[in-house]
Amino acid sequence: MHPDPLFHVADAVEWADALTAGRYERSTRGLSLAEVGFVHLSTAAQWPGVLERFYADHDGDLLLLTIDPTRLGDSELRWETGHPGSDELFPHLYGPLDVEAVTEVRALPR
Repeated sequence: MHPDPLFHVADAVEWADALTAGRYERSTRGLSLAEVGFVHLSTAAQWPGVLERFYADHDGDLLLLTIDPTRLGDSELRWETGHPGSDELFPHLYGPLDVEAVTEVRALPR
């Protein structure tokens, strides 16, 4: 059985930088992997809410990265609560996202 894909909302400029570097090291809007400690990921059901809550006022172009969890390499994937008081689990990637793990990149409508 192939695991379900994971998703990440990315700024287009930051994704272009990742393609050059070979790895994506942003955590979430305005914060790096080094600052937070992990890359925020989402399931298919979760990413639209992430887009609405955290990127509604974002001025730049946004992309939806589709990620194959079997291609994550050495970075550890953990399922953790999104915020205190919630029981909803989100996938968090502890380490950089290898660009080879991204199977599709779609522009998100404004």
